[in-house]
Amino acid sequence: MKNKRKIALNAATVLLSLSFVVGCSSNGGNNGGETGGNGNAPANTEKPANESTTPANDAKEPESNLFKLGSEPLDLTFYGNYGWYTMPQWGADASTKWIQDNLKVNITGISSGGNNAQKLQTMIAGNQLPDIIWGERDDNMNRLRESGLLVPLDEYIDKYPNFKKWMDPKVRKLLTAPDGKIYTLPNYYTNQPNGNAGYIVNKKMYKALGSPELKTTDDLYNYLKAVKAKFPDAIPFETGLAKDGHGIDQLFSAFKENNLSFTRYFAVPNNDKFESIYLDPGFRESSVYSAKLMREKLMTQDAMTQTEDQVKEKLLSGRAAVYASSDPMKLAAEADIALSAKDPEDGYFFIDPIVKPGNDVTKTYPGTYNMLGWNVAAITTSAKNPEAVFALLDWMTGPEGTAVLFWGPPGADGFWDGFQEDGLTPKFTDRYANDPAGLTEIQAVSANTIWVGNTVYMDGVKSKYEATLPEEKRNWSTNWQYKVTWKSQGDSTEFVNLFPIPDTEEGIAFQRVKDIWLKARAEALFAKTDDDVLKILDKAHKDSMDVGFQTVLDSYTKKWQQNKTIMNGN
Repeated sequence: MKNKRKIALNAATVLLSLSFVVGCSSNGGNNGGETGGNGNAPANTEKPANESTTPANDAKEPESNLFKLGSEPLDLTFYGNYGWYTMPQWGADASTKWIQDNLKVNITGISSGGNNAQKLQTMIAGNQLPDIIWGERDDNMNRLRESGLLVPLDEYIDKYPNFKKWMDPKVRKLLTAPDGKIYTLPNYYTNQPNGNAGYIVNKKMYKALGSPELKTTDDLYNYLKAVKAKFPDAIPFETGLAKDGHGIDQLFSAFKENNLSFTRYFAVPNNDKFESIYLDPGFRESSVYSAKLMREKLMTQDAMTQTEDQVKEKLLSGRAAVYASSDPMKLAAEADIALSAKDPEDGYFFIDPIVKPGNDVTKTYPGTYNMLGWNVAAITTSAKNPEAVFALLDWMTGPEGTAVLFWGPPGADGFWDGFQEDGLTPKFTDRYANDPAGLTEIQAVSANTIWVGNTVYMDGVKSKYEATLPEEKRNWSTNWQYKVTWKSQGDSTEFVNLFPIPDTEEGIAFQRVKDIWLKARAEALFAKTDDDVLKILDKAHKDSMDVGFQTVLDSYTKKWQQNKTIMNGN
C-alpha cells in the first residue's frame, strides 16, 4: 500500500512532465548500432533444482543474504517503452521456458499498443506501473526517477555478483543520477568496440555484375545503377527504416571522417562546441547524395514509411542488392541462411564502410557504440520484492543467464552443455557449428528478451570459440562482426545523455527543433534537385535557430564537457 500511495501522490507530476517528452526512438535509435555488454562473473547464487551447470558463487556476501532464484515463484510484469516493441510470450521459446521451469520465473509483457507515450501515461495515472520498465536513457526515465517511482539500485549492485564485477567504473559514474544514486541498469554495456552497423551486399547479384570494387560513394552509385539496369525488380539500395535514420545515417558517415554523433542531436561537434547539423559540409553532401539516389529510383521508394516486416521480406526474397542500417545483421542473418540453403552461391556479405573519395576508411564509422550500450532497465516502486527482481536481472547479465538467453538451454542436445573449469566459458556442443538455423531462431527471440545484455562476455566467448572453427562453420553474424563491423564502429561514449530536460527552456526548444528536423529530413530526401536539398537545409537551420536552437546547442556542449570530465576520471 505504501508504494501505491507513493505512485498516486506523484502521478500528476509525472503526467505533466511526460507531456513534454518526445516518444522514444526505434530499436537502436539513430545511434548507428550502439550495442554491447559484459559478463565474467558467476552466474547465480543457487543451482536450479534440476540443473548442474551453474558456476559457483564467488560473492563475499553470505549466500543467505541473497535472494535465491527458484526458491519461490517470481511473477513479474514487464513493459518495453517503445511503439515497435512487443515482448515475446514468456515460456513460448526454449530459453524462457527453461527459466520458467528451473528458476520459477514468469514474466507477463505489457504491450504499448503502438503508442508507448500514451501507454506509459495511462499506467501511471492508473497506478499500474509494471515491475520492470525497459527503454531509452531519456527523460521518461528521468521523470519517473525524479517523482520517486524508480527503486535505487546501488545496494543491490554492491550485494550481487555480476553487475558489480562487469560494469566498468566509468559506466557506473555515467549512470549515476544527480542525487548520487543509480536507478537504471544498462543493456549491452561494454568497454570494447562492438556493433553491427554497416553495409551488406547480395552475393548473387554482386557476382552477376562482375564483383566490382565497392569502396567509395562513386563506386556505390555506379553499382546501384548497374543493379537497376540488370535486375529491374530489385531494390538497388535498401535503407530499412529511414524515418529513424537507418541507411541515410550510414551514408552521412561516408562523407565525414570521425563522425560519432550522427543525426540524433540534429547537431555536430566542432572543436569544443556543438553546431547545427544543417551547416555541416559532410551532412549537406550526404543529403544531396541520398536525394539523388531517391530521385533516380536507386533507393527504396518507401524508405520513410515501410515497416520492419516489409524490409525483412525484401531480404528474404533476395531483392535487396545493398542494405545499410544501424543493425543490418538482425534481418540479414536470417535471410542469408534462407537464401544460401536454396543456393550456396546466394546470400549476403558485409563490405567495409563506404567513403567519399579521398576519405580514410579507418576514420569512417557507419555506426557507433558507447560504454553504456543501448538502453536501460529500471525497477519501479510497484515491485513487491525489488531485490528479487534485481536478482533476476543480475543473473541475466551473468554467464549462465547470458548463455541461456543467447545460446539456448544447456544440455547435450543443445548448443552448450555446462561450463568449463573457469565457471565462465560454455562447453559448446557440435550443434553450435552444425545447426546455424537453430541458433539463429533462438537469437531472433533473444533479441527481444535480452534486457541487460553483457557484450564483453558474449562477444568474447563466441569470438574465442568461433576462431577454432573452419570459416564455413562459423556463425554468419560473428564472422562478419569479427571481420568488419566491430572494427568500424566509433566510440561515442562522450556523447551520451545530452538530451535536455523537457520542461526547461532548452527542452521545449528541443521539441520544436525536432519537429523541424523530421519534416526537413523527409523533404530533403525527396527533393527534386540538388539545389532544392540545400535550400531545405538552409531553411531548417534558420527556422531552428528562430525557435531557440542555440539554447539546445549550448546545453549539448555543457553536458558533453561534463561527460569528458567523468571519462577522464575527474
